[in-house]
Amino acid sequence: MSFFSERETWSKDQMEDYQQIGLIETVKRVYNDVPFYRKAFDENHLSPEDIHSLDDIQKLPFTQKKHLRENYPFQLLATPMEEVIRIHASSGTSGKPTVVAYTKNDMVCWGEIVARGIYMAGGRKGDVLHNAYGYGLFTGGLGLHVGSETLGCATVPISGGNTSKQITLIQDFQPKIISTTPSYLLNIGESMRKIGIDPAATSIERAILGAEPWSEEMRKEIEKMFNIKAIDIYGLSEVMGPGIAMECEECQDGLHIAEDHFLVEVINPDTLENVPDGEDGELVFTSLTKEALPIIRYRTGDISSIKRETCVCGRTTTRMNRVKGRIDDMLIVRGVNVFPSEVERYICEIEELTPNYQIHLFKKGALDHVELHVEVCENYFSSLPNNDLKCEMAKTLISTVQQKLKMEALISIEVKLKKPFTLKRSEGKASRIIDKRESFTPTIL
Repeated sequence: MSFFSERETWSKDQMEDYQQIGLIETVKRVYNDVPFYRKAFDENHLSPEDIHSLDDIQKLPFTQKKHLRENYPFQLLATPMEEVIRIHASSGTSGKPTVVAYTKNDMVCWGEIVARGIYMAGGRKGDVLHNAYGYGLFTGGLGLHVGSETLGCATVPISGGNTSKQITLIQDFQPKIISTTPSYLLNIGESMRKIGIDPAATSIERAILGAEPWSEEMRKEIEKMFNIKAIDIYGLSEVMGPGIAMECEECQDGLHIAEDHFLVEVINPDTLENVPDGEDGELVFTSLTKEALPIIRYRTGDISSIKRETCVCGRTTTRMNRVKGRIDDMLIVRGVNVFPSEVERYICEIEELTPNYQIHLFKKGALDHVELHVEVCENYFSSLPNNDLKCEMAKTLISTVQQKLKMEALISIEVKLKKPFTLKRSEGKASRIIDKRESFTPTIL
């Protein structure tokens, strides 16, 4: 069995020794070169000399997205601008964007991290990789691009959108690998079928999918549609970008974290205390090798858990389980916590439905109200009398969906069936929550 890097099979002691050196050096760098961190350390009566081991990380302050916005654009840089060769940023749709920067060495590390992930998914030098992640300030497209070229793949930088062109190039260039969001790959597959192309007959063997929460049931839908292995990738721009963690093709059970570059914790988001391995909580990352924008204990807002046993693939790195969702996306439906990806899971188990859905939030009088809008599949729709989604047969399906969500997810929710292909398709990240209220709160009464 081969690996991209020997570090993927290091012993626990080897990895911890390496991480300890990286942590101590990173703490010194941010204290000396980043005023924000120096102030945060001083307020907590800390100095770099207080950090001797990995256990000391819990003494350090957290970093949050608001801190990147408050220090917009470049106040968190630890290197002079003359050493920066790449800048990325979030969309800034809910305030100032979060800005991240990379030195030449950062780009080398990022390329190697993503190359390791593509290799883990089964990619090899000489493979054609069709990259349908969005290019631009978003880190997804260019992050996969640098990793693909580092590995030696022939990279097709098509970006997102223009689905007909995507299909043409997949047919003409015969890629082995496609990288995009799960929802957009479903869109591509549906579009192929509409014009008489069987997605399962294409050259694609592996799909590297991420940038949005997706369920195991969604994976099964995609793998069946394309006759491929669908591999989960994780990343966020504030920490580095895509490649922070990646599933292996042998196991597809937890994403291997690039622990030689990132130190992971899982905390209770309410108490901010670390939780035991295997318990769900908020992922927190500390960078160990970044130069331009090192980051300390970054609260991702993503809910997951970790496990540390050796994988069947032979890798010894810590694995994180599939992200259940973001804290911001969690709904409280009549006292029950639920993530959209959990709703997706149960939708995918009902054969009359497609994986295309939206959760609509709006006001009914003084109270918040929630509806699940979900498409029926073509075969089911054609079987309905007069294609009537209000007939008794359709009402029975609605009752089945409601009962399943009640029994499995413990939520009561109004269900609206939609005709095939009527919900807006994703050409990037899917919009699962449609909030029609004046202001959003994560609570549904």
